Amino acid sequence: MGIRVDIDECTGCGSCIDACPFGLIEIIDDVARIGEGCNLCGACRDVCPVDAIIIDVVADTAPADDSYRGVWVFAERQDGEIRGVGYELLSKGRELADALNTELCAVCFGHNPDGIEQLTACGADRVYLVDDPSLASQQEEVYAAELVRLIRERRPEIVLAGATSFGRAFFPRVAAVLKTGLTADCTGLDIDTEKRLLLQTRPTFGGNIMATIVCQTRRPQMSTVRPRVFKRNTPDTSRKGGIIRVDFDKERVTARTRLLDFVKDLTEKVKLEDADIIVSGGRGLGKPENFDLIRELADALGAAVGSSRPPVDEGWIPYSHQVGQTGKTVCPRLYIACGISGAVQHLAGMQTTDMIVAINDDPAAPIFEVATYGLVGDLFKIVPLLTEKLKGGQ
Repeated sequence: MGIRVDIDECTGCGSCIDACPFGLIEIIDDVARIGEGCNLCGACRDVCPVDAIIIDVVADTAPADDSYRGVWVFAERQDGEIRGVGYELLSKGRELADALNTELCAVCFGHNPDGIEQLTACGADRVYLVDDPSLASQQEEVYAAELVRLIRERRPEIVLAGATSFGRAFFPRVAAVLKTGLTADCTGLDIDTEKRLLLQTRPTFGGNIMATIVCQTRRPQMSTVRPRVFKRNTPDTSRKGGIIRVDFDKERVTARTRLLDFVKDLTEKVKLEDADIIVSGGRGLGKPENFDLIRELADALGAAVGSSRPPVDEGWIPYSHQVGQTGKTVCPRLYIACGISGAVQHLAGMQTTDMIVAINDDPAAPIFEVATYGLVGDLFKIVPLLTEKLKGGQ
């Protein structure tokens, strides 16, 4: 692939200069010149009014193998239970499978895992269950090898997993062995039904651009998706699906690593991704010590503590609390934003919340455009009053 400027068509208008996220374009002798380091994002091409910027693509003429059928969701476990992102992906996977007129399957590895019947109630037509004591601990090499084996045998056309720390570690191994594409950290999925292509949307360039990616010629099409991007459907206990138990040959798979212990993060009283209520602070707090106001309000509500990106970048609060395109995507019942202006990157991580309360002294702050309720005023007066009231003070 490469990018070039048609000098006969270019008018030197400069529209492409502002569009380039890396500032690699300049106008020389009334013609746009693109410097080294271009990532071929296409932003300059899209804004060119005379179509003078051309990205040459070397087409892979090999057609996709149309013998692959079905949508699979990897149902990751944690502490023996299916993680919530698995159920969220089943909800979306049901839509994708229906659009393709194919079946939806869940894949679960572990030892005596709970909640298998819930997978069918949440949309799976069948569940591939690999149950063995050797799979009790999540070892990336073992899980990757077993999933590769199943994919080669059953040939699904789409395979999805959660963009959790484990999913991000083992799923790329699977894609690499299968020599297929993988789009990580997706925030949206759709289907081109005519071409049977999975349209995989994710933020890029620090969240400034949303890219839609397709895997045209290789199968399966693979994506990891952030938790809380999709809403979990209400389980339908009347749905019936088959549970297919798959034998595991532990002698066939060896691992070079061994799990010694699993240490939980004890700094989070309430886990951000699973919280029903989140209280978040932004740049408006002014200094790290003022996050104590956020923590006190969160304690009074039994809520998790969140943050926009600037306080994390400043080192005021750990990255694990960041909400947004470059942090975590959340979907609580209540989100209280304190001193957060509402940049698009932050809104993308929390705007599906049922109720948003914004506290900001700037009435023109973008956060008020998505807020259910807005309080214009000094957060250093409003937040303590709310905390005191919730604690039963007068």
